[in-house]
Amino acid sequence: MNTDLAIARSVTLRPISEIAAKAGIPEDALEPYGRTKAKIGFAFIAAQAGKPDGALVLVTGISPTPAGEGKTTTTIGLADALAAEGARTMICLREPSLGPCFGVKGGAAGGGWAQVGPMEDINLHFTGDFHAITSAHNLLAAMIDNHIHWGNALGFDPKRITWRRVLDMNDRALRSTVVGLGTANGTTREDGFDITVASEVMAVFCLASDLADLKARLARMIVGSRRDGSFITAGDVRADGAMAVLLQTALMPNLVQSLAGTPALVHGGPFANIAHGCNSLMATRLGLKLADIVVTEAGFGADLGGEKFLDIKSRIAGLKPACAVVVGTVRALKMHGGVAKADLGREDVAAVTQGCVNLLRHVENMQAFGLPVVVALNRFTSDTSAEIEAVRTAVAGMGVEMALCTHWSDGAQGAASLARAVLAEVAAHTARFKPIYPDDMPLADKIRTIARTIYRAEGIDITPSAAKKLKSYEAAGFGHLPICMAKTQYSFSADPTLLGAPTGHVLPIRDVRLSAGAGFVVAICGDIMTMPGLPRVPSAEAITLDAEGQVVGLF
Repeated sequence: MNTDLAIARSVTLRPISEIAAKAGIPEDALEPYGRTKAKIGFAFIAAQAGKPDGALVLVTGISPTPAGEGKTTTTIGLADALAAEGARTMICLREPSLGPCFGVKGGAAGGGWAQVGPMEDINLHFTGDFHAITSAHNLLAAMIDNHIHWGNALGFDPKRITWRRVLDMNDRALRSTVVGLGTANGTTREDGFDITVASEVMAVFCLASDLADLKARLARMIVGSRRDGSFITAGDVRADGAMAVLLQTALMPNLVQSLAGTPALVHGGPFANIAHGCNSLMATRLGLKLADIVVTEAGFGADLGGEKFLDIKSRIAGLKPACAVVVGTVRALKMHGGVAKADLGREDVAAVTQGCVNLLRHVENMQAFGLPVVVALNRFTSDTSAEIEAVRTAVAGMGVEMALCTHWSDGAQGAASLARAVLAEVAAHTARFKPIYPDDMPLADKIRTIARTIYRAEGIDITPSAAKKLKSYEAAGFGHLPICMAKTQYSFSADPTLLGAPTGHVLPIRDVRLSAGAGFVVAICGDIMTMPGLPRVPSAEAITLDAEGQVVGLF
C-alpha cells in the first residue's frame, strides 16, 4: 500500500454532519452520500446570499515538472494551518478526473497528512458528478444526430457540427472517429471524443450561479452551424431541459473534509490546460459566505489556471482575491534550471538559482493582477540549506516572503509559517485585483495581451481561419467574452520542452472555439490535445483490490 493511502486509512474521518455543523451548515441542508460525504441543498445555498464574504486565497504554482510541486497538498495544508491559527477556514477544490488518475498524474486529493477524504471515493466515482456531466454532454450529441436523421429541420451542415462526444478517460484511439456506419444508423460523418473535463458542459457547470443560470447557459451552447454559417445551439435542438435534469443533483456542491477535519467543498473539475481549471463557482461563493478564509486552487501553473481564475472566473463572478500563494519545490526549480530527473538528489545551487526565473515570473504575473504574493516552498529531505536559501534570496529581491513547508509529513504544523504569512497579507488589505485586459478589447488583442504579458511572447501567429472566426464571433456579439488559452502546462511557450522563463517566442494560435454557454472563447495553441492518451506504463496497471477488497496502488 502506498504512503498516502496508508496515512488516509490511519485516520477515522468524522461524520459529515459534524463537519457540516463546524461550517455552519444544518443537518437538514445535507443530502448524505454515506457517512463521510454529502451534497448541500440549493435552499440553504440561496439563504446565504445576503451574508458578507470572507477572504479568498488563491493557491497556484510554478510551471509543473515531473519532479512535482504539491499544489493541492499545499492548499489543504495551508487551510489546516489557518484553522489551527483560529481562522474559520474552508477548502475549495476541483474533483479529480479518471483520465489522469489511471494515466500518469495520479489522483488529486492531496497527499501525506494534507489530504481530503475519503480519498479513494474522491479520486474515483465520488458522488457521480462527472458521470452526470458525461451523460448530459452525450445526450446532446445523440439528439443532434437524431435530429438530422429525422429530417434536419434546423438545417445542420453535417460538416460543421462542432459538438463532439466525451469520455472521462484517456483514450487516444477515440480522438477521431466516424459515426453512422452501417445500415439505418443515421448520417455518416466524422466525429470524435474529448475528455469529459474538456467539455463545455463542465465549464458551464463550473461557472453557473444556480439551476436557472445552468439551464440558460446550456441552451446558449453552440453545437454546429448551417451552410450559411449561422449558429445552431443546444436550445435550438431542445436538449437544454433534459440536460439540466441530468445535472440537477450534480450541481449541488460536495462537502467532505481534510484529515484534520477542515471542511472542504470539492466540486467540478475542468482541466487548466484545455479548459479554465477552477472548481465550481457555486462552491466558491458558498465557501466565502461560510468562512473567514477560503483557500482555493487553480490548476497547473499560474500562467494557466491562475490566469484563468483571475481573467475568467473572477471576472464573471465578481470575485476579489485577497492574496495569491505560488507553490514550488527545489527539485522542480532544478529541472527548470536544466537538471535531469535522475540527478535531482544532488546539491546544485546554481541550477536552483537559474530555475528561480520560472518562479519569479509567476510571482510577477500574479502581482500584475494587483495581488500580494507569498511563495510556498515544499521541502524534500534531499533539499540542502544552501538550495533553500537560494530560493529565499531570489524571492526576497521581489519583496516577497517565502515560507518553507512540510505539511505532507507534519500536517498543519508544517504549514504554520505559510499560514501566518497569508494571514498577514489578508489583514493588510493591499490587494487591488484587476484583470489584465478589459471586456471591450478585440478578441485577437486579448490573446495577444495574455501572450505578451503572461508568457512574455514576442507576439502571436494566428492562422487565417482562426482570425476569420474571431471576426465572426465579434460580429455575432461575442467580442466582450474573455479568452481561455488551451496550451501546454509545461512551458510559458507552446513548446513543452522550453523550460525556465523563455522570452521572444511566437505563440501559435492554430484554432479558436466559441464557448457561448460557458462565456469565453478558447484559443488553441500549438498541438494541445483535448483527448489525452495513456503513457507507456499507465497508473492503471498498479491499481487493484487486495484480498480484503481494499483499493491499492491509487495515489
